[in-house]
Amino acid sequence: MKVVGRTIVVGAMVCAAIGIMTLVRTERRVAAQQTGSATNKSDQGITGPYNVDPNWPKPVSTWPGHEGWTWGSTQGVFVENSNRIFVAMRGELPELLPPPQQDLNLVQLKGRFGPVAVQYPGMRSNSTSDSPGEQGPYAGRVEGKDYRWEHIISVFDSQGNLKEETNAVWKQWDSLFKPADIPDTARGRVHKILISPYDPEMRIWAVDDGNQVIRIFSNDGKRLLQTIGTLRTTTERNAIMTGNTGRPSLTKKSGPANQTFGRQTDIAWLPDGTFFVSDGYEETRVVKFDKDGKFLMAWGERGEAGGNEKRPGYFNTVHGIVTDKQRRIYVDDRTNHRVQIFDENGKFLDQWYFGPYATIYHMYIEADQQHIWMSDTRGLMLKYDLKGNMVYSWGAWGVRPGEMWGVHQFGVDERGNLYTSEVHSGKPQKFTPKPGADRAKLVGQPLRVAWK
Repeated sequence: MKVVGRTIVVGAMVCAAIGIMTLVRTERRVAAQQTGSATNKSDQGITGPYNVDPNWPKPVSTWPGHEGWTWGSTQGVFVENSNRIFVAMRGELPELLPPPQQDLNLVQLKGRFGPVAVQYPGMRSNSTSDSPGEQGPYAGRVEGKDYRWEHIISVFDSQGNLKEETNAVWKQWDSLFKPADIPDTARGRVHKILISPYDPEMRIWAVDDGNQVIRIFSNDGKRLLQTIGTLRTTTERNAIMTGNTGRPSLTKKSGPANQTFGRQTDIAWLPDGTFFVSDGYEETRVVKFDKDGKFLMAWGERGEAGGNEKRPGYFNTVHGIVTDKQRRIYVDDRTNHRVQIFDENGKFLDQWYFGPYATIYHMYIEADQQHIWMSDTRGLMLKYDLKGNMVYSWGAWGVRPGEMWGVHQFGVDERGNLYTSEVHSGKPQKFTPKPGADRAKLVGQPLRVAWK
């Protein structure tokens, strides 16, 4: 079906929908049981100890000159404070009406319980599976009609308004993530956006996995201060391997391991400014740098395909990373459904295995450094202690306000409001604590040790 120059792809969703709709029913029941923060006795507690703010942020179509457009896939959100929230997305998409929800009568599963009819939810108009102009259903589309490579980094206030600095300052960098001299297949992406808790200058770090670099901007966004990695150049060992996602590297050039990445994903810091990069979708390692960005060391090997690797130090999709006050490094080994824990020099200490269905997207350590929160593909927010025990969870899969699909990054402001970015449904969200909510069930404050 062709609509306004954009192809709606439904067939690829069928298999996922079968499993997801089963999961969501289960997880909604679990969430309702675990929240204990319902506003009335019939509240299922889908949003846990929070209420969702359906008016944050304001729709893209309300921005001057962007009528008829909506969010692309939102990969990153970072909260500097309640009046300055950064959102990173993969460009804009046409605002289209979703198809009506309907039964997939042509799909039946024949098991020991007989035929099973499945149903897929009404797709959001901005649901995305790949970056606009990249591979997949948007490959070969027309820029300006099927997608627009704009507002890669945007900034919002507490009311969800697009701040003036977005167009006055940050918009100048849109072309940085898509230089005119390269094809769409090499387009960059802000995988995550961050500020070190130990940096008094509060520089903005943009992890561009598509272009294989990390870019560091001044806090006001007016200056590009440093680039770590080599533009559109991957590691030599990655050049001879296929990416963990089954897609070959988007780059063709290769270089020394101490100067290049393999689609890096995240960053974590120590108090002295030393930082660690999870590397990544195609590489399978952790990279350690000094405070100035000088390469120090790396560790990690490629695990066996299939998501069942159990050996320490072997990875498949190194997707997230955090550190604690003991200088331990927690690494999200996403495809293998586990977190591996190391000392700062790569010595293996422990691992937490989550089972075959949990796939962690983002990790966040609270300021007291007693608990780590994680988001996974099932629409859950999960709280763990530092021994790997799950303490609490809430959430439900879906595309409506308050439901979640692929929370790729999240953060908290000084008022306790939670912000999420969703890579699959293409929407950032804001959750406000319910009156009287149990503080132990809220995502805690982040570290802000050196911030002014």
